[in-house]
Amino acid sequence: MGALVQVLAEGLPRWRQRPLVVPVPSWKRQGNPLPALVCRQLVRQLGYRRADLLERSRPVLGQHHLGRALRLANQEGAFRCRRGPRLGEALGRPVLIVDDILTSGATACSAARALESLGWQVVGLLCLARTPRGRSRTGRAPSGP
Repeated sequence: MGALVQVLAEGLPRWRQRPLVVPVPSWKRQGNPLPALVCRQLVRQLGYRRADLLERSRPVLGQHHLGRALRLANQEGAFRCRRGPRLGEALGRPVLIVDDILTSGATACSAARALESLGWQVVGLLCLARTPRGRSRTGRAPSGP
């Protein structure tokens, strides 16, 4: 994980204040360990600060079979922010959401809205992978010109 985060970090901008990294909590009982593992390495290697600010406000459906519109509806209001920033804590401090994979952006957008609703300044998403654009649910590229 350390080597992966090192490569990921090469593409990050340099901010005046070190970012706050917020892992996306899993909706599954077992939980997905990857966002937390990435955050741990960002703290160790880059001195970022981790804050577990998000929690699930309701269960959601598994999204692997859903298209974009259904993913957005599925994730709407799925998170709540545990707390707003303390005095001076958010001033100029970028917040990065950390997740394992980006497909439609529905999870990231819902998480960002929850954080921003309490005053956090979300500047982006860090993820380990992105599903290819233009793929159907079968995994094949669309046919035609």
